[in-house]
This record gives sequence, structure tokens and C-alpha cells, in this order.
Amino acid sequence: MTPARSLLAMESNAHMALISKLEEGMHPAQSIRQLAECAPLLGGCQNLLEERVQLYDVTAAGIALIPVMGTLVDYLDWCGSRWVTGYNVLRLQLEAAFEDDDVKGIALLIDSGGGLVSGLFDFIDWALEAKKASGKPVAAICMEEAYSAAYAIAAIADTISVPRTGGVGSIGVLAIHIDMTGWLEKIGDKWTLIRAGARKAEGHFAEPLSDTARASIQESVDEIRTMFVERIAASRGIDADVVMGTEARTFFGPKAVKQAVQLGLADAVLPPAVALERFADHLVEASA
Repeated sequence: MTPARSLLAMESNAHMALISKLEEGMHPAQSIRQLAECAPLLGGCQNLLEERVQLYDVTAAGIALIPVMGTLVDYLDWCGSRWVTGYNVLRLQLEAAFEDDDVKGIALLIDSGGGLVSGLFDFIDWALEAKKASGKPVAAICMEEAYSAAYAIAAIADTISVPRTGGVGSIGVLAIHIDMTGWLEKIGDKWTLIRAGARKAEGHFAEPLSDTARASIQESVDEIRTMFVERIAASRGIDADVVMGTEARTFFGPKAVKQAVQLGLADAVLPPAVALERFADHLVEASA
């Protein structure tokens, strides 16, 4: 897939590939304006671009539907994927929805087990400020699950709903070290790390994890967990000790999601369609 900034170097067959992607509902996530500027390269297809490039659907009730799906990453050149979502894409979508006069409220449609720490907290800080400035209500509607980074994004919203077979939580951080020394030895490879700086490449897979490296990684994940907990506590209006006390549990299934509501991690156990209907009703009542 080619980002919009690279279109100038594309050949004619690549132009057609881009059009095909647009017709599939996929588009570069950097900027609508960049796509419009590139329209002349596509043989006068500006109307096609204007028709095809849309960052979100809007319901009859004026609700912008913004999906938060799959693995979450800090940067992605495309939006519309069921399997991966970029924080940069979400920012672009939210920014447009907050400024869109046709949008009365925003529904984050979430089905994700989480993703990367990189870029997450900066995105959340921006989203909270932008939401406050816009004054538009935001609802997080779990299509099924919102765990870890996805739950952090759900907590941006004014309300969180979760279906009885879904789940929320996992308010913690995970780092994984893979020690491949046994496998390398088995295949006959011997790797030697030659360092300039005693802690350069600590935690490298070609050597056992040292106590110093383990302690450093543990310190980092503990620090980020504290950031995560404090953000959830502030956004949800609950005590940080309550959040920390969940020990990063995933609240999954009928009994557990009710417990999540009791703890203040969610507001209601509802099927997604019902949650969207109630959000629409709320917007009508608020405008009356």
C-alpha cells in the first residue's frame, strides 16, 4: 500500500491500484486534502476521490461511527481495516468529526484486544482535550471487547457499554523477552554481541536475560502501568487503588462484565445495536 505522499512516483498501473482501493473503502489516512491534491494524477478523478474518501459513516441521528478494530499501532497509512487501527488514523477521524457540523455525537465501535504503548498516551491526551473543546458527546460501544490499549481509548468516551459476551479491562502492560540462545545453539549458530556501552542492546534475544536488563524492563512496565491506571482513574472518576486492584484482569463474560460495571469500568451491559439506539435517544433528549 502506498501513502499519499508517494503518489508522485507512481506509475499508471499504481494509479489504478489506488482507485481500486478507494472503491473497496480503503484510503490513505494522512489527509483528505493530500488526496484531493493528487487527483489530477489520476486523470481527472477528483469527483471519484470526493465521493469515495470518507473517514466515517454518519447515522440519521447525526452519530459519526468510528471503528477501533484489531491490533492498535501508533502509525498506519490506511484506515478501514478490520484487523489493525492506527492512532494517527483515529486522530484524523476524531478531528474531522469534532469539526463536522453534521455530527452531533461520536460512537467509538470497539473490538480490540489492545496494541502498542507507543503513541497511545499522547493520542489519548489530545483526544480528551479535543473532545472537551468540541463539546460533543462520545460513546464507547464495545462490539465485543476492549482490552488494554483499546480500553484506554474507550475511557476517552463519556460512557462505555459492553455486551454480555464481551469484555473490558486488562489495565496493565506487557513486555516479552525471547531467549533464543538454545535454538541458536541447536542450529549451530553462535552470536557474539560486541558492545560500546555496557547496557547497549540489553535484553537481546541472542543472550540470556540478565538481572540488570530484567530489572530495567520491569521498571519501565511498572511506570507505564501507573500512567495507565492514573489515566483510567481520572477518566472514569474512580479511585486509582480500585483500578490497580484489578491486577490487569480481563472482565470477560456475563458475570465479569457486571462486575466491571459495579467497579465503574463500564456503564452498561448492552448489545451494540441497543447501545447505539440509546445514544441516539440521548442526543435527541439533549437537543430538546
